[in-house]
Amino acid sequence: MIHYHGVPLSGGLETEVAMKSKHGFVSFAHAGSVGLVAEICQSFALDNGAFTSWKTGKAFDINGFADFVSHWHRHPSCDWHVIPDVIDGDDDDNAKMRATWFKTVGAEVYSKGVPVWHLNESLDVLQYMTVAYDRIAFGSAGAYSQIGSQEWWARMSEAMDIVCDAEGRPKVKLHGLRMLDPTIFSHFPFTSADSTNVGRNCGLDTRWQGPYTAGLNPRTRAMILMERIESHASAPRWANSQAGQKNFELIG
Repeated sequence: MIHYHGVPLSGGLETEVAMKSKHGFVSFAHAGSVGLVAEICQSFALDNGAFTSWKTGKAFDINGFADFVSHWHRHPSCDWHVIPDVIDGDDDDNAKMRATWFKTVGAEVYSKGVPVWHLNESLDVLQYMTVAYDRIAFGSAGAYSQIGSQEWWARMSEAMDIVCDAEGRPKVKLHGLRMLDPTIFSHFPFTSADSTNVGRNCGLDTRWQGPYTAGLNPRTRAMILMERIESHASAPRWANSQAGQKNFELIG
């Protein structure tokens, strides 16, 4: 499994050097971090930043993101990009957005993009994506926006029944957006997942007040957090396990 760590990391440039040989997840909302990530990371993926735009109430700049992706998608370390999506939008909203993206960037760039299936969208859309794309990203939205809630687990279980075969093996590559939590991704046959957990917490002194961790600099904190996350792997197949249940097929 590829563990993508979102940037920037709190603590500044000195802290971000901890990303050396890691996998970076660069949001268009923080496009200034891509140069460093491209130089020191094993690989990186590009997020469209729609979630940040939605949270801040700003309009999404689709043309700006198109320029951003068009410039970086040929970099040898760039894995893929997230196709623009409408947070809390319905099936039609997101179908129109994908069509607009195709018209904006053309077939070559579009082919390297990954669509987002939001958990509040219909299962028919997910079924279509398993045929039309090589990789699907799962986005928690609507009534399922709280990752790890009972409603979220139930919806993810429904989704896994569609994207996995009778033996629980994924039909396409799966990515978990904001799901880089071992208690979450260890239950799913994800190829990759991302989060900004390390970026947000490595610079928060209030999170590092214990007798053994106080005084650690942000770079060291970032390295510790990434090591703890990356010591876990995703499940090899969907075994219909949920939070609180041990995944006995997990190795890592």
